Amino acid sequence: MSVLLVFLGGMIGAPLRYLTDKAVQAHHDSVFPLGTFTVNIVGSFILGSLAALVAAHALPADILVLLGTGMCGALTTFSTFSFETLRLLEDGSLAEAGLNAIGSLLVGVAAAAAGYALLTWL
Repeated sequence: MSVLLVFLGGMIGAPLRYLTDKAVQAHHDSVFPLGTFTVNIVGSFILGSLAALVAAHALPADILVLLGTGMCGALTTFSTFSFETLRLLEDGSLAEAGLNAIGSLLVGVAAAAAGYALLTWL
């Protein structure tokens, strides 16, 4: 059953990632990969929120599998983040590469913590 939930969640998250990335990049003219940054931060916030709902509000664990592992797993993307950071380094955009690497980590963890704190508080 869990594999099916992950699959179904991935069917939601993958198109969301693609569409969000394209929408953000269409309104952003820079070498910085803001689309990937956005989906990773939003996914971190959602995952933190879901974890809080399971821990503090007795949301069924299957929902975490469906939306956390499946949807957020497909929505967020470490491989694209890594590739885009490497591309920035190769292009000589050192500041943007550093901002992407450090910013993604710090803001992603902060977003997950904020989602967890907010949904625990509610």
